[in-house]
Amino acid sequence: MKKSVFVLCALFAFLFAGNLYGQQNDGEQAKELKAGDPMPEFVLESSVYGKVKSAELKGKVVLVSLFATWCGPCQVELADMQKFMWPKYKDNKEFVFIVIGREHTDEQLAKYNEKKGFTFPLYPDPERKAYSQFAQQSIPRAYLFGKDGKLIHSSVGYKSGDVNALLELIEKALEQ
Repeated sequence: MKKSVFVLCALFAFLFAGNLYGQQNDGEQAKELKAGDPMPEFVLESSVYGKVKSAELKGKVVLVSLFATWCGPCQVELADMQKFMWPKYKDNKEFVFIVIGREHTDEQLAKYNEKKGFTFPLYPDPERKAYSQFAQQSIPRAYLFGKDGKLIHSSVGYKSGDVNALLELIEKALEQ
């Protein structure tokens, strides 16, 4: 009995130390962004939609949505964005909507979009490089940045109707 307790404790210590070591050596791990924080630096590349660099988005209102194709709340959020937000702002030169598929490739997102029919761009992030600049876990996530490049609003999770508050925030940000 004592031997099995010792082995179990040693195993937990090993796992804890390994996890701690991994966190310290992952490089640029995201901290939770707060209102007023600058937009993280990222580059997204899609064979369908081209390249997007966060540095090139200055002077625009930017909504970043982080999702996965298997995530239920993500499906509700993106459907609401397609229905209520995208038609209103898709032609606005001062607004950019960036949807990032966490751990997805261009090919996976293309198949997914064949079923869903979204008209906004979906950018792949197969290695979580962009995602890790925003968060370490949990989706869906949305981040709204003002023209000054600073965070106005962030959210984790989604329920039907959340889009209404977001639309008000986008409108205010565009007026500034």
